[in-house]
Amino acid sequence: MNVPLDRQSFFDTVQHSLFKGSLTPAQIEGMNAILDYWNANLATADRRWLAYILATAFHETAYTMQPVRETLATSDSRAVEILETAFASGRLSWVKSPYWRADEDGKCWLGRGLVQLTHKRNYEAMSEVTGIDLVAHPDRAMEMAPAVTILIEGMLRGSFNSHRLCDHLNEEREDWVNARRIVNGTDRAEKLADYAQTFLAAISMEQCGLST
Repeated sequence: MNVPLDRQSFFDTVQHSLFKGSLTPAQIEGMNAILDYWNANLATADRRWLAYILATAFHETAYTMQPVRETLATSDSRAVEILETAFASGRLSWVKSPYWRADEDGKCWLGRGLVQLTHKRNYEAMSEVTGIDLVAHPDRAMEMAPAVTILIEGMLRGSFNSHRLCDHLNEEREDWVNARRIVNGTDRAEKLADYAQTFLAAISMEQCGLST
């Protein structure tokens, strides 16, 4: 059985190894929300999964650990403007159909959350997981509770790219780099691997009573 995480010691460790020496209340809130969900639903699961979940949120939110819009814009309209400019200039060459443009119902399916949830089909799928109608209310993916559920359950179930945490981190395999395929191919895969292993080191130190 896993030893309960000493959160204060964990925060003391990661603030130096990942957050440049200090943590904001918002960063602590975001990590606490992830840890609360983990403790309530996955307390005996592989803690490497928790480390990679935290690393994903760390990267996808630009280190804020708060749900964000794609491009970090403060409004949908500004996010769309930024994406349109990038698309027109050829900086989004992998995008075949601009998913951020409003559909016939005026809804915009740009990325939102602790992991960037895009495309209507993914909002539909995560509506079933969260129990919230995200198709009717896509901005609710910006709320902490559903954002945490989307992040964790999506990575566990392979909801984003069919890859699951257990495919890359299991008893026979520990592939931190290819774990990035769970969310976004191999984009920044090495960087995410480093973040995840740093989070795991902090988790493992506290498990073993080795806080600094």
